[in-house]
Amino acid sequence: AYLPGGSLWHSQANESALAHYPGLSIVIPSTPEDAAGLLWTAMHCEDPVLFLIPKHMFWAERESVEPIRAIPLGKARMRQTGSDVTLISWGNTVEEALEAIQQIRDEATIELIDLRSISPWDYEMIEESVRKTGRIIVVQEDTENCSVGQMIITHLMSQPDVWSNIITAPILVSKGNVMIGYNPIYEYAALPDVPRIVAAIRKSISVKQTRTVEAAVAATEPGARVRHAPSYRTEPRPPAGAIDTQKITVPIMGEGIRSAKIVALLKTPGDSVELDDALCEVETDKAVYPIESSFAGKMGDWKVEVGDTVEIGQELGAILTSEAIATGKSKEAVEAVVPAEQSSDTRRHARHYGIDPALSPTITRKLSRVIPANLQIDARWDAIRKARDVAKKEIGENAPSPSAMIAWTVVRAMEQHPPFRRLILEDETIVENENFDVGLAVAIEGDRLATAVMTEANRKSWDEFVRAYGKIVDETRHGRVDAMNASVVITSLGAFGVRSGAPIVVPPSVGTLFVGSAHREMLANGKKNESAEVITLSLTFDHRVVNGAGAANFVHAIKEQIENFRIPAARPLYS
Repeated sequence: AYLPGGSLWHSQANESALAHYPGLSIVIPSTPEDAAGLLWTAMHCEDPVLFLIPKHMFWAERESVEPIRAIPLGKARMRQTGSDVTLISWGNTVEEALEAIQQIRDEATIELIDLRSISPWDYEMIEESVRKTGRIIVVQEDTENCSVGQMIITHLMSQPDVWSNIITAPILVSKGNVMIGYNPIYEYAALPDVPRIVAAIRKSISVKQTRTVEAAVAATEPGARVRHAPSYRTEPRPPAGAIDTQKITVPIMGEGIRSAKIVALLKTPGDSVELDDALCEVETDKAVYPIESSFAGKMGDWKVEVGDTVEIGQELGAILTSEAIATGKSKEAVEAVVPAEQSSDTRRHARHYGIDPALSPTITRKLSRVIPANLQIDARWDAIRKARDVAKKEIGENAPSPSAMIAWTVVRAMEQHPPFRRLILEDETIVENENFDVGLAVAIEGDRLATAVMTEANRKSWDEFVRAYGKIVDETRHGRVDAMNASVVITSLGAFGVRSGAPIVVPPSVGTLFVGSAHREMLANGKKNESAEVITLSLTFDHRVVNGAGAANFVHAIKEQIENFRIPAARPLYS
């Protein structure tokens, strides 16, 4: 349900602070149907209503079989009835709660209440449910301090008839008292998730209530009364070292991505799994993502096959873990079974096995279908160097890099040549976009390569383009992953003095442009030759999409853009 990357600007939940002010109604729906019905009510309400919509709902496609009806403010929705635990949530956490209930369905029956609005809130439905179940769990996206969840628990515990039916202490599952980190790892660690909700349910139902009869006074005494006293017991936990099963699920991969296709299973049942090992690869419409392990253990059974389409959050398989594995004892056991007669030289070479390939199996598979062709042409460097010098004099360290200038010229050439605004999809369908993205190859640690994607590059002004270029390259170096939707990717090894190269082109892209380092060549100038500073442009293109003449025209257009480059003067570079 959560969308990563918003950090403290867009991933905070502030409903508790807003609900503090009298006179404001606060609405937080969890489904498109509820959002429509509550919005209708809010539009006709005399009081101000703050409508907080979980952002991922904007991409949730759902067909409504009934007409939209107004929903009263302060009226919760019973999502599921049960008798063991009352689970209260709203907004994003409802999806998490539903998945947790599905996982624990054989252990307890859960009554799930979707609050829908927190000011006013439906205390009557919640009180009635808690009187029945005797157990309360509140799941919220907001911080624990001074929160709506605390308000609900405080209200319930102040009602004598509810208090008398409580079996175990209420549990609040919420975001910790921390800021949301920018990296998705920190974001997921802070926000409530399915394992935490499942753990809260198991903790709550582990306390059982039995009624025993005790004689408060001797039964033979006049007026003797029998008192019922509740006694509690906690069910035993599994023994330490027991084998546990950790599910592998499809993670959230970006805004608007709701499903993916399994393109490679990298582990087979019984394989050893270490932390951060790649387990499988999934492909969205435009990008391939590895799913990595958060646990060490042994690979269990897969529940999917290559080619299956899976939803975000769907279970793919399992990893078998144990306390021994988690504490590193498994490594000692593996080393202990190495035969004593093996030489040290054999063990030294054995450590070189299992090295990951430079290209993932998915990219290798895609390359097998490409029909590559390559063209090279030299372009004079004078205009770019002059523009760079002028920019450095005017704005110093913030001057745009030559790489940004070249990217700008490529985008201008793509505007003139529609074949290089095309994408070739997994089913080999070719599509052409009016507004298009451009990819920028970025070297990262460990001799790895990532692609930064500038979306709708053709719609950006010069100053917007320069800012976006620096931002996405920096964020990609620090772990950002973008959906790959770039028709052309630009790459360079100029920092290493490499003058030319033949890059690969990976679908859905139709071309990759290698930009060499600046160097001097003898060029013809009328009847004589002259020395000039040039760069070599090497374009590899997919012959399934573009013919040679079209590619030649495109790379020649880039050459002309570079040789005649001037910094656009419509607006200042930096305001």
